[in-house]
Amino acid sequence: MFGKRGPDTPAKVPAPAVALAASRAPVSAPVVPASAPAPMRRAPEPAAAAAPPSAKIRPDSYYETKSKVFAALIDTIDLSQLARLETEAAREEIRDIVNDIIAIKNFAMTIAEQEDLLSDICNDVLGYGPLEPLLARDDIADIMVNGARQTFIEVNGKVQEAGVRFRDNQQLLNICQRIVSQVGRRVDESSPICDARLPDGSRVNVIAPPLAIDGTVLTIRKFKKDKLTLDQLVTFGAISPEGAEILQIIGRVRCNVVISGGTGSGKTTLLNCLTRYIDEDERIITCEDSAELQLQQPHVVRLETRPPNIEGEGEITMRDLVKNCLRMRPERIIVGEVRGPEVFDLLQAMNTGHDGSMGTIHSNSPRECLNRIESMIAMGGFSLPSRTVKEIVTGSIDIIVQAARLRDGSRRITHITEVLGMEGDVITTQDLFVYDILGEDSRGKLLGHHRSTGVGRPAFWDRARYYGEEQRLARALDAAEVKGVGPQ
Repeated sequence: MFGKRGPDTPAKVPAPAVALAASRAPVSAPVVPASAPAPMRRAPEPAAAAAPPSAKIRPDSYYETKSKVFAALIDTIDLSQLARLETEAAREEIRDIVNDIIAIKNFAMTIAEQEDLLSDICNDVLGYGPLEPLLARDDIADIMVNGARQTFIEVNGKVQEAGVRFRDNQQLLNICQRIVSQVGRRVDESSPICDARLPDGSRVNVIAPPLAIDGTVLTIRKFKKDKLTLDQLVTFGAISPEGAEILQIIGRVRCNVVISGGTGSGKTTLLNCLTRYIDEDERIITCEDSAELQLQQPHVVRLETRPPNIEGEGEITMRDLVKNCLRMRPERIIVGEVRGPEVFDLLQAMNTGHDGSMGTIHSNSPRECLNRIESMIAMGGFSLPSRTVKEIVTGSIDIIVQAARLRDGSRRITHITEVLGMEGDVITTQDLFVYDILGEDSRGKLLGHHRSTGVGRPAFWDRARYYGEEQRLARALDAAEVKGVGPQ
């Protein structure tokens, strides 16, 4: 169908699903009769067959054979014709041609090795190569590729090495370029750093040589196919049922919320969970470096920053987006991650009629979160007195939700903290919920519990009463106060 015919084409080859017999390219290797099957004499070893794709450690000979078959495939097919086919049809065409090449070149392979080779080559041509089996697994949270020969994954909060590798650094760079080009960005020697995203919203970062000394480094923060909810976080032990109820009320009554936490602590996941409780008739505008929020409301406008072009022009920063969205009649503004001076514009939006705005910030505690906000405002060049900055912060932020990844890999919401106001030159806060670590079990898992601090009337009580949620809030606080404090 889309092969390139040459003068030395074998007279007879096995016919693939879509007629390719008349359009096969020459393959310079000993020709075997068409009826001869591909040599597959050994039965697959049970352990190898049972191992997941990401755990197989393959010998160098496998990659040498794969390189030869891949080169013959590229010489055989017409990529422009292949691009016109549906993915499944194209995959079947590639499988048929690769089977022919294996038979003609008489490669000695087991059935399992041939199936692996077929799958790998299809992924190389149509997908993201060796990353495909890792992307297909929903239990992986992060994929970290450190050059062509070393890949790590995070499973259940723990990092482990994955048994996949790339043909060479050029293949890895080509896959990175394929990923970032889908969102109109590029990565090469002149622009070696790039943030992008996969179609499912997974966050991608690429840093290429010469900045990455040992080869291109690719990091993917994967999103689960099934979006997490607060109920699921309760099941996982990340928050107690009463704490989840209070978070629902906080999202419903339009408190201004900052979600604080370290890298990989689940800030974006928690932000997605909170946005589920926003009313469907509200206009929401999101601002992100790479669009990864997955809001379910019908009236959502998504904005994304843009890096400078090759001439160093055309950059659109997060601050530009936040300032512009104020002119777009938002009811809530959600900033995916606050890293710099845009925090000042977000605070200004929060205390000028855009109640219920949200954002995330990197910090290790609610108190440190407030300090970082002050520091980022100073970094923006705003020459404001320290007390004025603190007053802006206290007038804007209602709640800080602190997330953390503990040393056993589990993720917990460790604080739900209110920002109350000022006492002298100090911002005052009060914790509504905290997580206490009680010990460790025989498997190394940390034991702890969420507890109420005994605050019976939070500062946002009047706001909850305005939205008719005060009785529900009182019940949640009472239930948390009388609940036992056994380990969870």
